[in-house]
Amino acid sequence: MTPEEVADMIEANLDDAEATVERARGEHDDDHLRATVVCPQFEGKPLVQQHQLVYDALGEHMTTDIHALELKTYTPEEFADL
Repeated sequence: MTPEEVADMIEANLDDAEATVERARGEHDDDHLRATVVCPQFEGKPLVQQHQLVYDALGEHMTTDIHALELKTYTPEEFADL
């Protein structure tokens, strides 16, 4: 999967999410990715649950097409404070 396809899938499956996905630096495999996801659904959820929402949005692709995903998740308010 391309980074753009992964971003599109996250955004399609998480309401009001904004995802930026790129190849992880220093990795030569196409299946190592880095993603930043901003989503209001993360509000009040611990980091583990936020990441699980993203994994759920990607479904079986997490085990078939994506070998590694470096993930940063933020609520819109958290992201605005960066």
